[in-house]
Amino acid sequence: MEAPVKPFSREQLPRHIAIIMDGNGRWAKNRFLPRTAGHHAGVSSVRKAIEYCGAVGVEALTLFAFSSENWRRPQQEVSVLMGLFLATLERETEKLHKNNVRIRIIGDRTAFARELQEKISAAESLTSTNTGLNVTIAANYGGRWEIVEAVRKVARQVVDNQIEPDAITTEVFASNLCLTNLPEPDLFIRTGGEKRISNFLLWQLAYTELYFTDTLWPDFDEAELETAIKDYSGRQRRFGYTGEQVENLFVNPGLL
Repeated sequence: MEAPVKPFSREQLPRHIAIIMDGNGRWAKNRFLPRTAGHHAGVSSVRKAIEYCGAVGVEALTLFAFSSENWRRPQQEVSVLMGLFLATLERETEKLHKNNVRIRIIGDRTAFARELQEKISAAESLTSTNTGLNVTIAANYGGRWEIVEAVRKVARQVVDNQIEPDAITTEVFASNLCLTNLPEPDLFIRTGGEKRISNFLLWQLAYTELYFTDTLWPDFDEAELETAIKDYSGRQRRFGYTGEQVENLFVNPGLL
């Protein structure tokens, strides 16, 4: 796609967008195709989202690709998803690297085949020093899994006398989560009509603006993403303050 004219000011633009890419199977079913055809079609929407976010100046994009519960799906579908993940990494990593995109995968990758684990590590290593859009793929990921892993890390630090229990704060805990060096998501998008967060970034979404659309993921294009950002830009984020306090903050930034 051509680079869009940036339609948003820095204040209007979310720094971090998180997306549950839902509706691939229904998209295929509507066309009398196998569910796996929808997953292949969804890759194009991933590419469009990455290109658009990079072009307009979003700092981070986190995509929920495969949950820890998705192993329950039919084995053929899971196999196709794993193969598609591998093929996409092989095909897209160099291009993303040339565009200064940093790639990271969060989730329990030990369940993946060795070849896929190696491709993940290679993609992360190649792009680790890039300074453009941060693209995070959540694969074999669950929000509860992430929180439990963080609890284990903090517990080990206590056992090793690296930290006192009373010194554990929300900031300390958050520093042990997967996205510790990124701003928390400003905007959460779920496509496909469902209205739940499905065990995705449970800690990080505490103050995130939620946006749900009936559009199925393979049909979610740049115009749909721009509509979601426009909806976000019209909201007032209070973080516990009153609306008047937030309005005064814009006039007198030192008040709060």
